[in-house]
Amino acid sequence: MTAPTDQRSCERCLARSWLLGRLAGHLDVVRGRIDAVLGFADGELVAAVAGAQRREIERELAAVDPVAARQRARAAGIETICRCDRGYPAPLRDLRNPPAVLHVAGGLDRFLTLVAADPVAIVGARKASPYGLDVARALGRGLAGAGVAVISGMALGADSAAHSGALDAGQATVAVLPGAADRPYPARRRSLYARIVATGAAVSELPPGASARRWMFPARNRIIAGLAAMTVVVEAGRRSGALLTAAHAQAAGREVGAVPGRVTAPQAAGTNELLARGAQVVRGPQDVLDRLFGAGVRAATREPRSELSGELRALLSAIADGADTAAAMARAGVPAERGLAALASLELGGHVTRGAGGRFRIVP
Repeated sequence: MTAPTDQRSCERCLARSWLLGRLAGHLDVVRGRIDAVLGFADGELVAAVAGAQRREIERELAAVDPVAARQRARAAGIETICRCDRGYPAPLRDLRNPPAVLHVAGGLDRFLTLVAADPVAIVGARKASPYGLDVARALGRGLAGAGVAVISGMALGADSAAHSGALDAGQATVAVLPGAADRPYPARRRSLYARIVATGAAVSELPPGASARRWMFPARNRIIAGLAAMTVVVEAGRRSGALLTAAHAQAAGREVGAVPGRVTAPQAAGTNELLARGAQVVRGPQDVLDRLFGAGVRAATREPRSELSGELRALLSAIADGADTAAAMARAGVPAERGLAALASLELGGHVTRGAGGRFRIVP
């Protein structure tokens, strides 16, 4: 890590990080205005939200020991970088209120390397459809395989699928967490967290030990958008947090893309609205690569798939049209006695995957 340009500024950054952790519960009250509130100076912030604890917190803030703060972070396996440090990710400075400190699990140098070369954020609905999960995973896998770092929030649904896709491609990925970087969130994703920090990084602006609060989610979204050269929204309802991430990306002058969805699907309402307002249409990894680097400059890797006979192509087409298993076989003219073998062939060839109730769906 490079040396800070101003030791006093670095101390103020660490004090700010401590203050956010100390005021975590108070800030939930103003979560609807959190982006503006994070722009308050320390004294203004305490006065605005601390209430009856104002004097107590002011005394504690004045006594914050930056050296002890760094030691606590190291003890938790966390490295830190302040925004006054010359090595701080430059793209974050385009945000209205860049994080004072980034806390990194998995290795600071690794994190800085990953976010230095046009990373892409893939975000979407927590209650993503099977289609959304498949597309997020395919985007993560394809972009990572093309050498592009994938950033997301490790949330249930599309975010976790994007991380998993990148990891399945054998590449590192970056998770920006709402709570502390040393605590997997959500807890049920602890195994995914372990895979991420083993080769990539988990990042937060909160100090070690901080529990996730509601205001931290919109605050986290600005960091995802700030780090990424392009933000891709896979699925999003009209009030999805993924749309906040896209808004932060647009405000910072970054590219925004969206995956088209069915006009009747609630999870597609937000993404289709983004497209109507001019977002880049994203049908797969190649659309993202072409937008960032120029058409054909960098090619997305494709997993090898088996060649299909005419019968199997007809069956695949029927499944793509949304027919259930029995109807797809009938439409394709595949006799029932050969149907299961045909479906198994498509599944083994990587063309379809088996979903709930035994229904098959196309693999992007």
